[in-house]
Amino acid sequence: MINLNSKKWLLICLSSVFLSACDPNFNSSVGDTSSYSAGDADFSNYVAIGDSLTAGYADSALYRSGQENSFPNTLANQFKAVGGGVFNQPLMNDNLGGLVFDGDANPDFGNRLVLDAETSSPEPITGTPTNEVFSSPLIGTNFNNMGVSGAKSFHLGAPGYGSAGGLGNGTANPYFVRFASSATTTIITDAASQAPTFFTLWIGNNDVLSYATGGGTGTDQTGFFDPALYGSSDITDPNVFASTYTGLVGALTANPAAKGVLINIPDVSTIPYFTTVPHNPVPLDQATVDALTTAYDGYNGALQFAAGQGVITAGEAMARKIEFSAGLTNALVILDEGLTDLTSNAIIEGALGAPTAAALVNMRQATADDLVVLPTRSKIGTLADPSNPLSAIGIAVPLGDADVLIKSEIDVVNTARTAYNVTIKAAADANANLAFFDASAFMTELKANGISYGTGDITATYATGGGFSLDGVHPTARGYSVIANGIIDTINTSFNSSIPRVDPGTYTTIFLK
Repeated sequence: MINLNSKKWLLICLSSVFLSACDPNFNSSVGDTSSYSAGDADFSNYVAIGDSLTAGYADSALYRSGQENSFPNTLANQFKAVGGGVFNQPLMNDNLGGLVFDGDANPDFGNRLVLDAETSSPEPITGTPTNEVFSSPLIGTNFNNMGVSGAKSFHLGAPGYGSAGGLGNGTANPYFVRFASSATTTIITDAASQAPTFFTLWIGNNDVLSYATGGGTGTDQTGFFDPALYGSSDITDPNVFASTYTGLVGALTANPAAKGVLINIPDVSTIPYFTTVPHNPVPLDQATVDALTTAYDGYNGALQFAAGQGVITAGEAMARKIEFSAGLTNALVILDEGLTDLTSNAIIEGALGAPTAAALVNMRQATADDLVVLPTRSKIGTLADPSNPLSAIGIAVPLGDADVLIKSEIDVVNTARTAYNVTIKAAADANANLAFFDASAFMTELKANGISYGTGDITATYATGGGFSLDGVHPTARGYSVIANGIIDTINTSFNSSIPRVDPGTYTTIFLK
């Protein structure tokens, strides 16, 4: 059995300054406001529209302190220095984060993650959540933070997305059910009805992210224009996104005096969910290598036969060859649906037998172009058959489709994301009252070099970098504060304002158990 201790994966220094064991301090005083100016904008009624990144989601849950550290709430606190008004959020009841349906905790919406110091691995915090969905006291109330976790672009204008009756068939979202003004309303209706003088719109991440985090198991719906028939892990057609986005911007700018910031979609390869587990993390000794080599001899030989018969090219045979060496950096064995299906090939069956053909599944070893998703870390090296020490998953048994985002799937994601970003940038460029924050460039810089904030810096390294929470997708409080500063810089440049920035060093990162 190959032992891949979780501590080797995380490499977490528990004495790191990035770790927190208590709730954060949310006070961000702006001091003397006489030197600040709203410039050409009116911040008296700020409304934020978007998905989980707007809501303040972190550590695989929406919880109260995360919401209080959302980038919109941070912005609203700074807007107070230049005439900003009250900013109401649909706060959760507790800091656990789970959801309760008719008195029962729903296992599909678990508690937030904390870091177990003994195992150096994330796990849900213990406790019984109190966030009732169906009888929420927030129902019927409008809020300034209209970020709804899990929402895609077309969900913002979907009637009934906040209806409890739609939860059973997947047409509603429990987070919006908690605070929708009515069962038939839409997110954008509730947002626009507040007549915001200033707004942020950050939507579209889930239109590609759900496909990516699922390892590409969804469908690229490019060319199909009915989102009502999309699966939860599908990629939204760029034309559907463009039409939807144009409508959202139109609703928010119905008041010609309203100003706002449009935010684009980052590259998924910049977040720790896809960058933490390397493609080649497998340590092997020589004895195990010898056993695996023997086990794969028949597979590799059959590939060479297939190439010799013209069933596949020599290049594909080489790409599919499985080989290991003694050392720490052996590549994972993965499935790749883009490879030629050899499992029922008549030529191979006739020469080598049907069992041999059936064993030629679409597998290869991962390359640096593939992205292994974060949850896969827990299964690599475990035994598919506990009685067979040579059934280690990712080594003797290939990782499944959902475990890896392969190069062709990454390309599909980036094609759609690029199209979305063209739409977002064009919308900002077409209206002088709209500014543009390049979150894609921001996240790229965070991954490549980290971002300094005066008293320190954050990086995109999982757990220890300070920028991302334990789910590997959503920022920490500190990460959200740095995003808020980036947006403030954009606002100040675009609208001749002088809004004060925050000190990210006063915001927390991950939490210890």
